[in-house]
Amino acid sequence: MATISIQDIAKSFGAFQALKGISLEIADQEFLVLLGASGCGKSTLLRIVAGLEIADAGEIAVGDQRIDHLQAKDRGLAMVFQNYAVFPHLTVFENIAFGLRMQKCSQDLVDRKVREVAQMVHLEDLLQRYSGQLSGGQRQRVALARALAIEPSVMLMDEPLSNLDALLRLEMRAELKSILSRSQTTTCDARSGGGDEMSLADRIAVMHQGVIVQCDTPLEVYRNPVNTFVAGFIGSPPMNFVPAREISPGLYEARAMQLRGPPGHQQLTLGVRPEDLTPSESGLSCRVGVVEPLGPSTLVTEVQGEQIFRAALPSSSQVRPGDQLYLKPETDRIRWFDRQGQAVRV
Repeated sequence: MATISIQDIAKSFGAFQALKGISLEIADQEFLVLLGASGCGKSTLLRIVAGLEIADAGEIAVGDQRIDHLQAKDRGLAMVFQNYAVFPHLTVFENIAFGLRMQKCSQDLVDRKVREVAQMVHLEDLLQRYSGQLSGGQRQRVALARALAIEPSVMLMDEPLSNLDALLRLEMRAELKSILSRSQTTTCDARSGGGDEMSLADRIAVMHQGVIVQCDTPLEVYRNPVNTFVAGFIGSPPMNFVPAREISPGLYEARAMQLRGPPGHQQLTLGVRPEDLTPSESGLSCRVGVVEPLGPSTLVTEVQGEQIFRAALPSSSQVRPGDQLYLKPETDRIRWFDRQGQAVRV
């Protein structure tokens, strides 16, 4: 059982507190994504689990074995870095075999394991090439194969697809999930966003300023964010935020529209995602500033000072800059937030 148990991990760099008592449980064979902006602490946490950084406090266990006192090489984990870390002076075969040779495996076992994982990541015809002869996607597969060859109980990944172009990232995303599922590996992957996490993850742990603010399934985090930070970070384009004032108990006015909400708050913030808005004869008012045809939909944007309001309309919508629109939100998709940015349930 390759469960990962992280308890009260803290880490500071001088006066900067990078991690503030992180606790997290990752189930056997689960694919968990640590998601957050640069500097939130996700890579630091990953490196602490790997043994590349030492925590100031806390414990880490894999299965029933505590590992935070072990050296990195003795933890039974593998890590795939953002920059691939493929050795240019070695062939694909020798790159994949590197960890096996460090474990002093026999040549027969090295040959068998290298060819097994090379076939798994579609590199079996490239084993004699050097990294300079490979594309970015192929080098990424080499790094992944090298990690898989040692049969790790846990795979740690730090933005492994971020250096790939959009089409290759889409291809590798599907392959990555399939490979890790077949290898029955528990995976913890640090990401800064981009949308891949919604399709890859079994759960997402959203980090902000050294703490985990929400950990749940991708759909739950997307539909029911616990605060405005999560709501604005998850999704592309992100959720709209509209100030709303209570005009009678439980009735709020926002952008010329009256909506029912949680009573007892003089002021709330209404949150609604761009795809949950449809044109109507009445609704939230929007003066179109920018029109962006995106194929399946047309994104319209209004900018008023620092406030940006977006709606994803059907591609058949005939809208132009300067048009006045009224947009009706799907009432069951509206979310409410208090003055501190915390979600308020209706």
